[in-house]
Amino acid sequence: MLDDTLKAQLQQYLGLLRQPIRLIASLDDSATAAEMRELLQTIASLSDKVSVVWNGQDARQPSFVVAREGQTSGVRFAGLPLGHEFTSLVLALLWTGGHPPKVEQEVLDSIRALDGDFQFEVYMSLSCHNCPDVVQALSLMAIFNPKVQTVVIEGGAFQKEVEAREIMAVPMVFLNGQVFGSGRMSVEEIVAKLDTGAGAREAAKLDAKDPYDMLIVGGGPAGAAAAVYAARKGIRTGIAAENLGGQVNDTMGIENYISVLETDGPKLSAALQAHVRHYGVETMTQQRAVELTPASEPGGLVQVRMENGGTLKARSVIISTGARWRNINVPGEQEYKNKGVAYCPHCDGPLFKGKRVAVIGGGNSGVEAAIDLAGIVEHVSLVEFAEQLKADAVLVAKLKSLPNVSIRLNTQTTEITGAAGKVNGLVLRDRASSQEETVALEGVFVQIGLVPNTEWLKGTLSLSRFGEVEVDAKGHTNLSGVFAAGDCTTVPFKQIVIAAGDGAKAALAAFDHLMRLPTVAQKEERESALAH
Repeated sequence: MLDDTLKAQLQQYLGLLRQPIRLIASLDDSATAAEMRELLQTIASLSDKVSVVWNGQDARQPSFVVAREGQTSGVRFAGLPLGHEFTSLVLALLWTGGHPPKVEQEVLDSIRALDGDFQFEVYMSLSCHNCPDVVQALSLMAIFNPKVQTVVIEGGAFQKEVEAREIMAVPMVFLNGQVFGSGRMSVEEIVAKLDTGAGAREAAKLDAKDPYDMLIVGGGPAGAAAAVYAARKGIRTGIAAENLGGQVNDTMGIENYISVLETDGPKLSAALQAHVRHYGVETMTQQRAVELTPASEPGGLVQVRMENGGTLKARSVIISTGARWRNINVPGEQEYKNKGVAYCPHCDGPLFKGKRVAVIGGGNSGVEAAIDLAGIVEHVSLVEFAEQLKADAVLVAKLKSLPNVSIRLNTQTTEITGAAGKVNGLVLRDRASSQEETVALEGVFVQIGLVPNTEWLKGTLSLSRFGEVEVDAKGHTNLSGVFAAGDCTTVPFKQIVIAAGDGAKAALAAFDHLMRLPTVAQKEERESALAH
């Protein structure tokens, strides 16, 4: 199951265990259980601090618990934690065995302070690149607070359970039997939802912070590049964002980032975070900006208010809030979101194995999604509003070679239909004949581009008719001391490499702005002259 290279790496990691752990298995007669037995035996053979107990009686079989020696509770994995989740398994082993996690002490203190009964169930798929963040966050919480119990469930191994709970998107998290959340969530975000006083405490911390020389709002490639370039100038730099990595976290194959032949979104996101932190940039995550207040005078402080009520101040600000997936805005989209309407084929595609789905959008992302899904589902209908597909020719040729794909051009999606709480069809209108047709299917993947995250700036900054921040060649906005970079701006071609370069350029322009501001002594001299 694990090749020799992976075994050698795992053995090296297990050498970091500080205390004994045991794996308590609850197995049935399934093929998955046989694979689980082999996996657990392999893990135990690589360290004398790991033992296996085969007499577990948990209702979910096959599954196993990672527990400290002498204990019976811990993180439970139902199904095989391989693929993207193998790292989650390794971290659960290490943390249970006493190896310290790479998180802030403040986060661990917040986890330990949670009081209540928290029974988490997180459903994931082995191809989901968003799932490990949630799995690892909930695993960490279970290991460091005995009042938190976490079960990680691989949807493919528990298909009946997935169907009974009508789970059509992952990661999906239940708390004490009720839906808690879906999609990527960090440990800070989960703790904040459980700790109702966390927002007020965080707001007070933001208010108390000294002004920054440069504050970056947004943590994607543009924001990360801006932060690195600013910090290298030796000035006080802060970055406030919902998460570091931004939209990159939702991108799988990346083959056009110059000098990097091939990578994926989570890897690049981790590299961006490491680079930012290497230069000592103060990072503030789980922060959504809601208001920008310009400086009251040249050289004054710009203020950015966050959703929690706290306000950050800075001599210069770079807006790099990026963009998000665009909705098709038809009846049924919101009603059936995560109930058949999805936006990430890599994450949610495996949940539609053997079913019929549609992809809305004929650009590169839409055609790539259709090609990816064709290897999993029964049939894919690609729906494009225009008369021709806009994707690269090589992708279109690949798409047309697939036997279980149909392409509908010059077609408008007018409604997503459903029954019993989940999608059951798509209403399409032929734009040439105006005839409508209902296509029976179980899933709809929306891939029609991006919309900038700039609603909070309306009435403050000049925005284009598409909502993008209007900038000049150096990233200046219409406000002094405020710059913008990346996918939220009018800069054309929304690409990772362009956003990164854009962020660097905006930071250099902002630094040039700071250098030209009058010093405190010059201000006092001018004010004295005016007074006389």
